[in-house]
Amino acid sequence: MADSTVQTIEIDAAPAACFAVAADLASYPEWATGVRQVEILELDAEGRAHRASYVVDGMVKEISYILEYSYEEPSSISWKAIPGDDIKEMDGSYTFNDAGDGRTEVVYALRAEPAFSIPGFLRRQVEKQIVTTALRGLRKRVESGQ
Repeated sequence: MADSTVQTIEIDAAPAACFAVAADLASYPEWATGVRQVEILELDAEGRAHRASYVVDGMVKEISYILEYSYEEPSSISWKAIPGDDIKEMDGSYTFNDAGDGRTEVVYALRAEPAFSIPGFLRRQVEKQIVTTALRGLRKRVESGQ
């Protein structure tokens, strides 16, 4: 993913457990900082969210967007935004790698381009903050067993 922010974290759980929490999009407002609302718009053949609408705290303003998801269970989840009023382009992924001893290395990659003007360096800082807080929230949620 060109020009994306990529970070890694280790979680004390198997890849399948991490995948299950990350794939439960409707629960994001409970643990993903800044996510205010998620509405599942369409399910895939396996009953997972294929298309979901989000409202998030974008620091500068509230941002709304729709993401389309694809899954390779239990190793990855990827998404791409449908261009809209707030997001011009966005794509990202979680990759769940078995780290041994019941642990998972989670790699989160995100590239976002808002539909409003924002300096490049600030956009990258926002991406970095989103990725960092998402990984920490995912780890806390998975390790708490919820």
